[in-house]
Amino acid sequence: MTGQQDERRPHTALFEREREIEAARQAVEELCGGPGRDRPRGGLLLCSGEAGTGKTALLGEVRRIADELGGCTVLSARGSKGAETVPFHVVRQLLQPVLAPMTQAERMELLGDWRGISGPALGIAPPAGAHQPDPQGVRDGLDWMVAQFAMQRGPLILIVDDAHWVDAESLNWISTFAVRLGELPVLLVAAYRPRELPEQVPAFAELVDGRGHRPVVLHPLTPAAVAELVRGALGAGSDDPFCREIWAVTGGNPYEAVELIAKSRDRGLKPTEESAALLRDLGAAARGSGLITRLEQLGTATTRFAWAAAVLGTEIAPRMAAMVAGMSPAEGLACADRLREARILVGVTELEFVHPLIATAVYQAIPPATRTAMHGLAAWAVTNAGQGAAIASRHLLEVHPDDDPDLVRQLRRAAQEHLAVGAPEAATRCLERALAEPPPEEERASVLYELGCSTLLTSPPATINHLRAALDLPGLPDGLRVDATYRLSQAYAHNSQLAEAAKVVADQAARTPTGPDRMRLQAAHFLWKGIQLEEDGAHERSREVAELANRLRGRDNSERALLALHAFDGMVRGDDAMEVVDRADRTLTGNRLPAGLGWTNTEWGFEIPSIIDITYAFTDRLDQAEELFTDAVRAFEISGWRGAHLAFAHEYLGLVHFRRGMLARAEEYLREGLRLADRLGPGLPIQWDGTCMLVDTLLARGRIDEAQAVAEKYAFGPPYPQAMVMPDAASVAGKLLLAVGRTKEAIAELEAAGRRLSERGRHNTLWAPWALDLAAAVAPEEPERARALADQAVQHAMRFGTDTAIGEALRRAARVATPEDALVKLDRSVEYLRKSPCRFEYASALVERGAALRRAGRDEEAAGQLREGLELAEVCGAEGLADRARTELASSV
Repeated sequence: MTGQQDERRPHTALFEREREIEAARQAVEELCGGPGRDRPRGGLLLCSGEAGTGKTALLGEVRRIADELGGCTVLSARGSKGAETVPFHVVRQLLQPVLAPMTQAERMELLGDWRGISGPALGIAPPAGAHQPDPQGVRDGLDWMVAQFAMQRGPLILIVDDAHWVDAESLNWISTFAVRLGELPVLLVAAYRPRELPEQVPAFAELVDGRGHRPVVLHPLTPAAVAELVRGALGAGSDDPFCREIWAVTGGNPYEAVELIAKSRDRGLKPTEESAALLRDLGAAARGSGLITRLEQLGTATTRFAWAAAVLGTEIAPRMAAMVAGMSPAEGLACADRLREARILVGVTELEFVHPLIATAVYQAIPPATRTAMHGLAAWAVTNAGQGAAIASRHLLEVHPDDDPDLVRQLRRAAQEHLAVGAPEAATRCLERALAEPPPEEERASVLYELGCSTLLTSPPATINHLRAALDLPGLPDGLRVDATYRLSQAYAHNSQLAEAAKVVADQAARTPTGPDRMRLQAAHFLWKGIQLEEDGAHERSREVAELANRLRGRDNSERALLALHAFDGMVRGDDAMEVVDRADRTLTGNRLPAGLGWTNTEWGFEIPSIIDITYAFTDRLDQAEELFTDAVRAFEISGWRGAHLAFAHEYLGLVHFRRGMLARAEEYLREGLRLADRLGPGLPIQWDGTCMLVDTLLARGRIDEAQAVAEKYAFGPPYPQAMVMPDAASVAGKLLLAVGRTKEAIAELEAAGRRLSERGRHNTLWAPWALDLAAAVAPEEPERARALADQAVQHAMRFGTDTAIGEALRRAARVATPEDALVKLDRSVEYLRKSPCRFEYASALVERGAALRRAGRDEEAAGQLREGLELAEVCGAEGLADRARTELASSV
C-alpha cells in the first residue's frame, strides 16, 4: 500500500479518535524523538476493530505523524484475502521498496550471511544450493536485516494493515519479531479484525493477548460524531432526524457512514427529515446484495471485470484483469473507469478495491463455476507474466479437480519453489491439492513421497502417513523407495517411535539387494535400535554391527556409517577406546566429514555425523570433537537450519567445553542451545539433551540451586524419552538428587539406571557414572557395597582405557575407600588426569588429593596440591570446587 494510493481513498475524518491518535503519536514520538526524548525506543502498536471502523485511517495518521516529525523510514504493507496462501507476500510488500533501489553490494552488506537464507523469501536472491532453509532460519535472517537497517539508517516504522489476512509465513515472522521490538529502534503498527484472526498462526493470537503492547480498539462512532460528518459534507443545515438516521442505518460504522453520505449527495437528497426514509434503501445499496445489484447495473462486461479484479485480489494490473475477464485491454480500461466512478475501484496503473468489504462482497458474488474458471485463467496469466509457479499456485489451489496432469506438474513445481524459500506449509498445500486432482497413477507414489518430505520438519505424523502410502504403491522407483524408507524411519524417530523406525528399515533392507542401498538401510536399523534407552536385544545388535563393520574399510558412506555406529556402540559399552577411535577415524577424510555425509546432507541426516562427534567427545579426542561441532554450527547457519539442528550443535559444543573443563563457556553454549530449542515448543528430544548437560554443568560449577531450577523448569526426571540422552539422563538425575540431599530417591534412581544399563552392556563410566554416584550414596550405610560398586566402575574405566575415564573413576572411588587406599587411588588419579584434556576433573583430583594429604598430616604437600587445584578450578569456572580448595587451604595453614 503506497502513500499515493492512500491519497486516492475517500477521506474519512478521524472523529472521536482523539485517544487513539494520541496513542499513535506517543508511539511515533518515542521512536522518532518527540519533545524531551533522547534515545529512539521501538515498540508495538496494535489496532483492532471491525471492518470499516477506521483502522486504515488511523494507520494513515501514523504515517502523517511520522512525516511531520521526520527522521524515520516508514514501510507499509497490507494483507489480502486473495493472497493468504502466497508465502512471504506481505514481507515482500514491506521490505522490497527499500531493497530494490539498493546496489547489489548494499544488499549484501545489509543481509550479510543471511542473503542465501532469507534472500529467496524476499524475492531478491535465488535459492542457495540444494538445502531447503528452515523456516526459523528465514525468520532469523529477516530479523537481522530489519535490525541492521534500523541501526544503520535510523528508526523504522513497519505498518501492516489487515493483519488478519496476512499470509502465515509473514505473520509468523511479524509475531516473533515483535518480541524484539523493545531492544530496537523499530515501531511495528498492525491493524486487524479481532474476530477474524487466523487459526493457523497462534503466535499472532498470543501476541494480541499479551501485555507488552499498546492496545488500541476502534469502536463505532456516536450519533454526535456522525452528525458532524453529515454537516461537514452536506451543509450545516442538515437536520437532526436525517443525521440520526444516517447513524442508525450504518450503526456508526465510519466507512459506511461516509459512503452513505456520499451517495446521499450524489442522489441530490436534501439532508432533512423528509429524506431520512430513503436512507435505509440507499445504505443497503452500498453493501452486500445491494452493492452487487448496483454493480450489475453497470453492465455485464463491467461486472465481469470486477469479478476478475476480485479473483486477482491484490496488486491488480488492468491488463491482467482484462485478460482474466476475457476482454481486450481497451475494454478493460473502460470498465475500470466505470468502476472508479462507482467508487468500487481506485488507482490507475495498479487497481485496488476502495475497501476490503467491497472486494469480499464482489468475490463472494461470483458464481462458483465462473470463479473456478477465472482462477484457472488467473494462474495462466500469472505464469505467462513470468511470476512463477509459486505465485500462480494461489489460483491453482482454487481450481476444481479435473484429472489435469499439467496442473499436477505446476503444483509440484510450486511446492519446490515454496520449499526453496522456507515455506513447507505452503508446499504441503500444493502437493495435497495435486493429489486431489488426481495425478496420473504412475506419478501418485512420487507425489506422496514429495508430500512426506515437505512435512518432515513440521509434522512427523503426517510424514509417516504420506510415506507409508507412497511405499504401499508400486510406482516408486527403487532408489526413491530406499530414500522414502530412510526418511520414514527418521519421521518415526522424530515422533519418538524408535522401535517402528528400526523395524521399517529392517524390513526394507531384507528386500534390497546387497550393496550401498542395503547398507544404508542396515545402518539406519542399527542406529534407531542402538540409541533406544531400553533396547531389546542390545547384545545381539552389538554383535551384528561388529560382524558387519569389522570387514569394512570405509570405502563409501554406507561403510563409513556402519563404522560410525560400531564406534559409537563401543563407546557406550566402554570397549577399548583405542579401537573405538580407530573406527571413528575411518569414517573421516582428512579429519573432516566426507562428501555426502556432512551435517546438512539429507541422504543420511545429521545423526551419523552426530554419533561420530559424540564418540570423540567421550574418548578424549576433544580437539576433533570441537572442530566437527564447530563445523556443524557453521553448516547449519549457512543453510538456515536454525531450529533443532542449530540447537543441537550449540548444546554439543557445550558438552565439548564441559569435557575440557571450560564450564562457564559450556554453560553459555548450553543455554543458547536451550533457547533455540525452546522456540520450537516443549518436550522435544533436544531439550532433554540440553537440560541434562546444563544440569551436569551447573552441578560441576557448584550451583546446585540453579541446577535444581533448570531441572524443575524442564521437568527433568522420569519418565525418560525413548532415545538415549547425552550423558545418561538417569545418572545425572540421580547425581542431582544426591546433591540436594534426597539420598533415598537418589539411590532408587541410580539403582534403576544401573539395572537398565548393565542389562544392555553399557558400561562407559563417563557417559553413565551411575555406579560411582551410587557408591557415594550408599557408603554411610553400606561401605562394603560402596567399595564393590566403585571397584567395578574402576575396572570398566580401565577396560575403556582413556586417561579421563581411569583418573576420574579412581578419584571418585577414593571417596569410599579406606584412608590408606584412598590416598593411593588419588595419587594414581592425579597422574592419569594430568595427561587428560579434561581440566575440571584434574582440578577436582588435585583438590581431593590435597585434602587427603592434609588429613594425613602432610600439610606442605597438601598446600601445593590445593593451590594448584584452586588456580585451575578458578580457570574452569568451578566456584564450588574453588571454595572447597580455599577452605582446605585455610585448614592446612
